[in-house]
Amino acid sequence: MSTVSKVVLGVSVVLTLSTVAAVHLSQTWDRQRLHEGVIRDLERLERKRDNLRLLEEQRTLTTQLEEERQRRQTELHPQEH
Repeated sequence: MSTVSKVVLGVSVVLTLSTVAAVHLSQTWDRQRLHEGVIRDLERLERKRDNLRLLEEQRTLTTQLEEERQRRQTELHPQEH
C-alpha cells in the first residue's frame, strides 16, 4: 500500500470515528436535556398544585373573615340590618 493510500485510509478512519463519537455525545446530551425537561415539568406541576392549594386556603380564610366582619357589624349595629 502506498503512503498516500495509508494517509487517506488513516484520515478516513479518524473522521469516521470522530463522527460516530460526536453523534453519540450529541444523543447523550439530548437525552439528558429531555430528562431535565421532564424534571422541570414535574417541579412546575408541584408548584402549581401548591399555589392552587394556597389560593383555596386564602379564599376560605377570606370568606371566614368576611363572615366574621358581617357578624361583628351586626352585633355592633343591629338596627341598621
